[in-house]
Amino acid sequence: MMGIHQAQPEFFSYRVNLEHRVRQDHPLRRVLAVIDFTFVRAEVARFYGRNGNEGVDPIILVKLMFLLFFDDVPSERELMERLPERLDYLWFLGYNLDETTPHHSVLSKARARWGKEAFENIFLRTVQQCVEAGLVDGKKIHVDSSLIDAHASKDSVVKSGPELIAAYKRAVAAQATKLDETMTPEHYEAVNDTHVSTTDPDAALVRKGGRASARPRYHHHRAVDDAHGVITAVETTPGSIAENKKLSALLEQHQANTGKQADTVVGDSKYGTNENLAACVAAGIRPHLGVLEDKQKKPAGRAGLYEEQDFAYDEKSDTYRCPAGQELKRRRACARRHTVEYAPDAGVCAACGLRARCTTAAAGRTVQRHEQAALVAAGKVIARSPQARRDRRRRQTLIEGSFAQAANEHGFKRSRWRRLWRQEIQDWLIAAVQNVKLLVRAGGKKLAGAAAAAAELSGEVKGLWRTITLPVPVCPG
Repeated sequence: MMGIHQAQPEFFSYRVNLEHRVRQDHPLRRVLAVIDFTFVRAEVARFYGRNGNEGVDPIILVKLMFLLFFDDVPSERELMERLPERLDYLWFLGYNLDETTPHHSVLSKARARWGKEAFENIFLRTVQQCVEAGLVDGKKIHVDSSLIDAHASKDSVVKSGPELIAAYKRAVAAQATKLDETMTPEHYEAVNDTHVSTTDPDAALVRKGGRASARPRYHHHRAVDDAHGVITAVETTPGSIAENKKLSALLEQHQANTGKQADTVVGDSKYGTNENLAACVAAGIRPHLGVLEDKQKKPAGRAGLYEEQDFAYDEKSDTYRCPAGQELKRRRACARRHTVEYAPDAGVCAACGLRARCTTAAAGRTVQRHEQAALVAAGKVIARSPQARRDRRRRQTLIEGSFAQAANEHGFKRSRWRRLWRQEIQDWLIAAVQNVKLLVRAGGKKLAGAAAAAAELSGEVKGLWRTITLPVPVCPG
């Protein structure tokens, strides 16, 4: 006889044990095996008073935000709707079947109360655990960046005069875009000086790829350790900030977060500016960077003309000698580009027989020399070495794979919230989740003394940060 199940809801359930309902190899069990979330209580204790209503346990709030990105749940509201039907989530949070789950608004309130520093320390803790688990070598790091679509539409962008846009950004305390860190040439008017998104004024209007139209975006800068792909440094900026401007900042942050000085940095040609090459060589770091000038296309009118290396520099007299034997003297300096311009006397190029092979400019030929030309030359030799080329091939699977995982599994390519400080929180949480996955894969063990370790990390790491100085790249070469 065929049986028919008659569903009858029970008013009381005494035999449900979530510990037995979650399989032993469940990913969330492995997460709890390597991460002790209790450290967050000491981290955020200063934001709570001693009287009044009792709030949700900070451990539960952090676990909820961890789940939001660990499983790439589309929204906080949807996460809370899933909770009652997900036994593994309830077990992970420490709830039983009959407990009331929090309202989704508690997460946004917690972010506003705690501020971004608490979430930065969550990321720093995962880095520290990776270091203690032996997953970070620290000697070679890979750097790259990626644009993130802000939670604001193109229709939210308005145009006005630079003065009014600047006044509006000041009124809403928007992040100011530094001119010397943008991708806009100095002789152009930056589009973000005349346009702003009223929905998210921190996000900068920027294109992504050759065909895509400009829209509000953020720029995520990341450093990944060569040994196992641990994310050791993260920085989030408006989308208009050029990636090559953040190389030194990522190197500093890597050393502060790991306690290890990198001796090799790997990046594509966007980072291979003269300033970055010189700064790395001066700091004793091997720049395995693609050389920017090797990727730049020559103007059509310059094809077949003498290159700058065809001009001989005399250090003693600080002059150049052109292929025709004429002398080029120092004429002026460009402070923003850190270069010095050399040119011949007036009329020399006009009477030269090699003019057709040298220049098409009416005023004659000029040569630009970087202020740290010797360091730049040494950096280019290192950057063009076979080992540097091998490292740049490896970065295609290492750091680009890290970005791919973040985008495909953790919702990296879209902003969930508005304003820069919230985007920073999102990026720290995603990076922390990816580091936890590496810990889980490596079978790491939970650190003892979580609260003490968190306090030590918060103090010592930030103290170390203030002691590190590197030459700061200023502008593309």
